[in-house]
Parts: sequence; structure tokens; C-alpha cells
Amino acid sequence: MGLGAIDLNLLVALEALLEEKNVTHAGVRLSTSQSAMSGSLARLRRHFNDELLVRVGREYELTPLAERLLPVVQASLHKAAEALSLTRHFDPARSRQRFSVVMSDYVMTVFVEPLLRVIAQEAPGVRIDFHPIVHGQLETESHLRCHDLMIVPLGYQLPGVSEAVMHDRFVCLVDPDNPRLVDGRLALRDLAEMPHAACAIGKFTPVDRQLETLGITPRVQVSTPGFNVLPFLVGGTDLVALVPERLARRYEGFARCAVVPTPFPDVPLVEAMYWHHNRHSDPAHRWLRETVRKVGLSLDEPAGEIAAADASYGERAFPELTAAS
Repeated sequence: MGLGAIDLNLLVALEALLEEKNVTHAGVRLSTSQSAMSGSLARLRRHFNDELLVRVGREYELTPLAERLLPVVQASLHKAAEALSLTRHFDPARSRQRFSVVMSDYVMTVFVEPLLRVIAQEAPGVRIDFHPIVHGQLETESHLRCHDLMIVPLGYQLPGVSEAVMHDRFVCLVDPDNPRLVDGRLALRDLAEMPHAACAIGKFTPVDRQLETLGITPRVQVSTPGFNVLPFLVGGTDLVALVPERLARRYEGFARCAVVPTPFPDVPLVEAMYWHHNRHSDPAHRWLRETVRKVGLSLDEPAGEIAAADASYGERAFPELTAAS
């Protein structure tokens, strides 16, 4: 059958259906009604003479043919998008493009302000919608398709393409009057015995790996979905929190907390931007990545040695992701 004999828009619907394994979710992704998506599925089933999606319990699973189709469709649409992008031009000064970026509250606190200053100068008509990380977002590919970028710590096994953009290190936050503080420091034994206030984003943070290496299992007494609230939890308590240093310094002046070094070698935090491969060649997306890269470099300039050490740490701690990047 020639290409002219079928509506190629069905390939877009087919990819969404096979990836989401759900008619409703595929419709939301493509901004299409459920009935229209059901109609597309019916046409695809007739074309391939296969159910493609079959119900197993309360969920849908791919048929063997659909399993074989998915990577072929993904590759085909990626090549089509790449070909179309070769004829497009992006002018940031005149653009009214709207981007969607996911990041943690920590990155929003330290990164968004300098990013918006650059955008205001180079692309005053561009709009960016910032979204927080939500539970489960770091374990699936679908969110990379819904957003232009996700900026999260290097080490989460997100699919797609990644590039390190910002470096930091972890420090301890405690109440200034905590009796365990001796000459402004905590001992490793203190960290093992103290109750922790911790940020729960995904399955782990880089500092979790370091603690595991040291044989320490933190006794988490308080858990929060972000870093920003942690400086306000340690004041007047015996809690300790491990947070990125840039964020700790932001709150040091008005939250009742003391910023002290970790009682073990520095644990770098490498924030990386992730994006889906189908956006890689898009001129507007390339501009966005270059802008984010430039802002990250400007933040790392005062701490060049830290950034170099962090990059080395990233290669050692996450060799599989560093190679993939």
C-alpha cells in the first residue's frame, strides 16, 4: 500500500496509543476527544487487521504486532520531525513561542531568575510555563513528551537525551543551638543518630548513595516533596536536613538554621536537562537548550573548581548515564 492510501496523521495517533496504552490518555496527549481517538484506533485496527491494544484485567496491553510496530513508528516520526525542522527558522527576538519546563523547587529558586533575565533580553515575546516535579514523573517517558525540558539531578534514569547544566554540593542544616554542633561541625556519628528531615523526589538523591556507602541509613522523621521547606523545619528541633548549598545560603539569613559542611567528602549535585529525542533538531528547542546551558555556566563560574569536581563525580557515580549523554 502506498503512503497516499492512508492518512499519515494516524501514525501520530498510533504512537500515542501504543505508548500510553490507553485511549483517554492518548487523547489528552494529542488534545483530541476520546471519541475521536477511539475512531482512530478502530481505523488502525482495520488497517493492520489486529487489535493492537487488548484488555488484561483493568489495563490494556500491546499485542505482539503492536510491540513490533512501536519502535518502527517512533523512529519514523522522529525522522519526519527532523526532516521538517530543516526548513524552519527560529528568531528569538520575534518569537511568541511557549515552552514548558519541569524542575524541582530548588532549581526554581536558584535558576529561574537568571534564566528569565536572559530571556527578557533575547526573546521578550517568549513565554515559559514552569511546572513542579510530581510523584512518578521521573520514572516514565511520557512526561518528556509533554514538556520541552525537565531539569532534574543527574542519575535519574530518564530516557531521552540529557546534558549537565548546573553544579552544587550538599550541606547540613541544623538549629544553631543544636548541642551536637561542635565548632560549627557535625560528626559522622551525629548524622547517623540524628532524626532527618528529607526531600522525597523520586527514588533517591545523590547524597543517599553516599550515606549508603558509609553504611548510614537515615532515620527520616519528616519527609517533604521539595527542598524549600526544609530550612524552616530544623529551627527549634533536633532535626538535620541535607540540602543543596545554593538553596541553603538563600535561606540562611532569615530561617533559623545553621549551614554546616557534611561530615564526609563533598557530595556534588549535578542538575541536568532532559528532553525527548523528537525535539532534538527543532530550532526553537535548540535555542532553549543553549539558553539554559548559558545560564548554567554563568552560575557555575564563581565555583569552577566545584563544577569540575562535580563533573568528575557524575562520571564515576553514573557512568551509564554520562555515556548516554
